[in-house]
Amino acid sequence: MSNHADLIVIGAGPGGYACAFRAADLGRKVVIVDPRATLGGVCLNEGCIPSKALLHAAQIIREAHEMADWGIAFSSPSIDLDALRDRKDSVVGTLTSGLTGLAKRRKVQTIRGTASFTDVKTLDIDGESWTFDQAVIAVGSAPVTLPGWPEDKRIWDSTAALELREVPQDLAIVGGGIIGLEMATVYSALGANVTIVELADQIAPGADAEAVQILHAALEAQGVTIHTTTKVIAVKATQKSIILNCEGGLEAKLTAGAVIQSVGRRSNGPKVAPEKAGVEIDGRGIIPVDASGRTNVDNIFAIGDVTGNPMLAHRATHQGHVAAEAACGHAAALETSLIPSVAYTNPELAWVGLTAAEAKAKDVAHKTSSFPWAASGRNLASGGGDGLTKLVYCPDTHRILGATLIGSNAGELLAECTLAIEMGATLEDVAMSIHAHPTVSETIAFAAERALGTLTDL
Repeated sequence: MSNHADLIVIGAGPGGYACAFRAADLGRKVVIVDPRATLGGVCLNEGCIPSKALLHAAQIIREAHEMADWGIAFSSPSIDLDALRDRKDSVVGTLTSGLTGLAKRRKVQTIRGTASFTDVKTLDIDGESWTFDQAVIAVGSAPVTLPGWPEDKRIWDSTAALELREVPQDLAIVGGGIIGLEMATVYSALGANVTIVELADQIAPGADAEAVQILHAALEAQGVTIHTTTKVIAVKATQKSIILNCEGGLEAKLTAGAVIQSVGRRSNGPKVAPEKAGVEIDGRGIIPVDASGRTNVDNIFAIGDVTGNPMLAHRATHQGHVAAEAACGHAAALETSLIPSVAYTNPELAWVGLTAAEAKAKDVAHKTSSFPWAASGRNLASGGGDGLTKLVYCPDTHRILGATLIGSNAGELLAECTLAIEMGATLEDVAMSIHAHPTVSETIAFAAERALGTLTDL
């Protein structure tokens, strides 16, 4: 029985380790298995955290340049890629070592290896058989690779882009979603000539169109070239460059020293052979679960990216807590559609709940109210540019249905809106809650006041 787990969690990303730690806190003997040498999964090792470290560096570069308009001039930055890479890796190392300590203190056994099901009660971990009472699938997702592209070290996925191998003179990014936009923000600040190619009619597809227009203009002002409604139809790798043949919004050839593929992510569900345990999985690799994270097999749960969109770390974390509690016999469920989204660009774009376009498509009665950050004293005094706070609300009840913010640190402001929607707050609730002055958070109250006709700041 030495190779038996009471509860085994497959995958040590934000969902996996949150699930393992919560179950351990509830008294379970937990084993967590992951092929990486460190805990944290893609998010901590190859995604969320390293990208935010590089985005912070990019922001400092831009702010130093912009201070010339304030009468404070700095010389052009000298960028040491090795030192920047080391700093990024140091941040990751600090956090991964912290997780290792948390696992030890909770007596969670960690196994470095690759697991796959052999039946409903058994896993194969690198050739070694393990039995279990309950299992949680938390193996995340991987970048989508576009078919027909040549294999070339100058064609990067998001993981390779964050390795900071070099800063090419010309960089093309195929895909204008959150990851592509963040990479454009980093590499343009580091000196690359960045071009984004996006198939949809706007970057950040699905986000509020008015807010996206502000982001589009800001990125172009930072030197990023953007082509929407554009498709890459052929790719050729030559000795000197990568050549992209494009059609649609751009009918031309793009030549770049490196290309980032950023067209989404695909579930890693099939990699653990869930079908051998009788677990349902669809053609996209998505494992259906109920609100408690339980699959069609009673003793097997699934959380995070393998359960479908939105593939976001904070969703996985909450699912992990719920699955752990449900596996331990507690009544627990994730019954909300309020999963906030943030693009950590410059400016940041953040949204939660319904956009106006979604409300219209779903035939939900709604109105919108917005407040421009150009009228925010704190935003202007802090050197902020264009920005917007926009609320979607029910015209009859005044309940807030959605919110979009774009501007400096917009992601930090989104929590108030998420809580307001979750608690059924009305415009009056937000407008009558006193916000500190001067803060950018005031713009949320101002947008509510504008809808109510009580605003005095416009």
